[in-house]
Amino acid sequence: MRLPEFIRHHVDRIVDEWEEFARSITPAAEHMDSVALRDHAKVILLAAARDMTTAQSASEQMAKAKGDGHEKTPSLDRAGASHGELRHTVGFDLVQMTSEFRHLRACVIRLWVESLDSPDVAYFQDMIRFNEAIDEALAESTAAYAEQVNRSRDIFLAILGHDLRAPLQAVSMSTEMLMRKATLEGDALACANNIKRGARHMAVMVSDLLELVRSRLGKSLPIERAAMDLADTAHTAIAEACAGNPECDPKLTIRGDTRGLWDGARLSQLLQNLIGNALQHGSIKQDVTVTLSGEADTVRLTVHNYGTPIPEDALGTIFDPLVRSSDEELGQPSTSLGLGLFIVKEVVNAHQGTIEVTSSEADGTLFTVTLPKNASAA
Repeated sequence: MRLPEFIRHHVDRIVDEWEEFARSITPAAEHMDSVALRDHAKVILLAAARDMTTAQSASEQMAKAKGDGHEKTPSLDRAGASHGELRHTVGFDLVQMTSEFRHLRACVIRLWVESLDSPDVAYFQDMIRFNEAIDEALAESTAAYAEQVNRSRDIFLAILGHDLRAPLQAVSMSTEMLMRKATLEGDALACANNIKRGARHMAVMVSDLLELVRSRLGKSLPIERAAMDLADTAHTAIAEACAGNPECDPKLTIRGDTRGLWDGARLSQLLQNLIGNALQHGSIKQDVTVTLSGEADTVRLTVHNYGTPIPEDALGTIFDPLVRSSDEELGQPSTSLGLGLFIVKEVVNAHQGTIEVTSSEADGTLFTVTLPKNASAA
């Protein structure tokens, strides 16, 4: 009996063994009934049998073996993905979930081989096709499981970031009130200023964390466009970036008309992150330069600093989330989660602009942002 026919005739027996194995996966399976344990096993098996009877060329077989095949089996993929999602929900870890497929593969091959009297070459082709089908189901199941893990993590981070805002605001407001109503001197004043700066840095990190989660949950960065002058925002952003830092003195140069329709709060966030990055990594804080150049339809913003250049192999990932610089990885003090430049890129994208970075020992590091003055809302 060919393998697809064998699977169809003995599907219930095979699923019984699947259930028996799944029941041994504790503690996740301890409170699961038979229906939950069997889950999508029968659908996966029958879809695999159908896939095996579908004509397949040598090139298609080679592509599928590499995971590159475009012709998939929808019912097999849906069943595999649903299985991965449900196993995550009930508490299976990834190793336990994938072990079910390993056992399923071994069970089917063992039962089928035991039933054979005189196998021929075609039977080995059946085994190859069956393995391909199970691998496809496993790939879809694993991908769906991983997506659920990532989504659960992002939701947790969103809740954490949201809940941190209230106590952080209480610390900030209490510090402000204390500094206004009490006469603080010496060490007491220094401690109060440290608390104020620490709360400000924490607020930035919480905000960046929430923007990261929003992006990973598939939501674009919201912006509210209004007529504004980027020069005014630049002055304010520099003042805020340098608050509490006496060595901070970026040079601001403005040329042409810098007015447009943008989200002022988001561009202030962009500027503070770029200036903060330049101050942190620049060799001389006074050499940080911010330039605004108004052109006919765009405004070009550049932030430049001298210092250790960004390695060439890091330029391609510098805007990725949670990427840290080499000095941060070596334990240098930082108030960043590695999200600042990621947020910058998100703000630029939301305004339909572009951002580029160049970096060398001789010329320093230069970030160039180009923003359309009147781009339509996304």
